Amino acid sequence: MSEIKEVIEAVIAGEVEKVAELTQELVDAGEKPQEIISQGLVGGMDVVGKRFKANEMFVPEVLIAAKAMHSGMDIVKPLLTDGESSSAGTIVIGTVEGDLHDIGKNLVAMMLEGAGFEVIDIGIDIPAAEFVEAVKENQPDIVGISALLTTTMPAMEETVQALEEAGVREQVKIMVGGAPVSKDFADEIGADGYAPDGSTATDLAREFIA
Repeated sequence: MSEIKEVIEAVIAGEVEKVAELTQELVDAGEKPQEIISQGLVGGMDVVGKRFKANEMFVPEVLIAAKAMHSGMDIVKPLLTDGESSSAGTIVIGTVEGDLHDIGKNLVAMMLEGAGFEVIDIGIDIPAAEFVEAVKENQPDIVGISALLTTTMPAMEETVQALEEAGVREQVKIMVGGAPVSKDFADEIGADGYAPDGSTATDLAREFIA
């Protein structure tokens, strides 16, 4: 299993081509796609997530590690059968109406993908009604709502209320995040959890699914 270890190291180092090569070698050697993903690619991003949380890695390094992971995922994903889909769960994520910030949201999305979740990123400046539509259409397990401005925080509460009014609130767990957001605010608006960064969001998502 030393090749799996090499995949982990290459993901952490952000070596895009090397990850693709090693993944292809494992596939050619008959390694199970599911194991390449869970032990190698996701295993590498788990380490990245922990180091990011501990301030040992920074945003640019995380982004390139995620890119490296994707180069392996692109090879392995088509080989999965329906029964062994790699998804740990499905998450719809977006930034609320009036807010055009997406770096934090994108980082969270990448780290969730790195943990094996299927992430449906609906973008920025998203009205509450569009969050509702996305939930109805994709039937996710979790909804991630981002706001980077204090002025757009009320739109988070509107989004939670819209999900309630549409009768889909009970189907999903809602997590919120963004620079001005706090756990108290999350509790106040009726969200299920708050995550200050991508690594915490991943841990929270895993708790919700478990």
